[in-house]
Amino acid sequence: MEDEEAEAVLRAVGRQIKVWREAAGMRQSELGTAIGYSEEMVSAVERGRRIPKPDFLEKADEVLGAGGKLALMKEDVERARYPKKVRDLAKLEEEAVELGAYANHNMHGLLQTPEYARALFAMRRPAYPEDELERQVAARMARRGVFDRVPLPLLTFVQEEVTLRRPIGGRMVLRQQLEHLLQLGRLRHVEIQVMPTDREDHAGMGGPIRLLKLQDGKALGHSEAQLHSRVISDPREVQIMEMRYGMIRAQALPPRESLTFIEKVLGEEA
Repeated sequence: MEDEEAEAVLRAVGRQIKVWREAAGMRQSELGTAIGYSEEMVSAVERGRRIPKPDFLEKADEVLGAGGKLALMKEDVERARYPKKVRDLAKLEEEAVELGAYANHNMHGLLQTPEYARALFAMRRPAYPEDELERQVAARMARRGVFDRVPLPLLTFVQEEVTLRRPIGGRMVLRQQLEHLLQLGRLRHVEIQVMPTDREDHAGMGGPIRLLKLQDGKALGHSEAQLHSRVISDPREVQIMEMRYGMIRAQALPPRESLTFIEKVLGEEA
């Protein structure tokens, strides 16, 4: 695990499982057999070294007669499943009434399909172990709940043309990603724009931009580059980001023309 908060949650859950198992007079191997998991998995969960799946907690709760106390920990464990920077960003997105983002290398995380995200994380170096790769993909997909939140937030995205053409994951994955982009772009509270490569004037040369306006009226920026991710709260810096993003949107194709452009690229991929 990569942060103390998640580690503390998993240690607490592990201790509770151990207490209930010992109270039931069961060995780790016996509990594992009863709930369909290996002794090694039970041991790792009790030591806070592995993240138990909801099924693990539900079955352990039933077998150990915990009366729902272990099953209730599913929500806490689910939050701990995701990296800290993802949890922090998801909290902000849940509070946002407006979110804007410009992406220049790949599809913005909120727009990605599971297959596209998996291919993207598989490229990371040093490489992720398989379980960490799946953890990262699950965390990214969980954030897509922002599209269904009520009241609906205003979500705007600007994608560089190259991100529509770069075959991350292969041609089939790219086709599915473009189709998904079109579906999202037709939602009433979502606007997706394309920045054509042939634009001479471009306010986004400084890199990706993410802006969030919260329910209390506060505006925040978010910056992510290589190994660093940070939330920007300084009003002067946020103002500069808002100015740049506004210019980027003005220089990009309008939303309706952008969807037509995406359809054209999709047709070329057929």
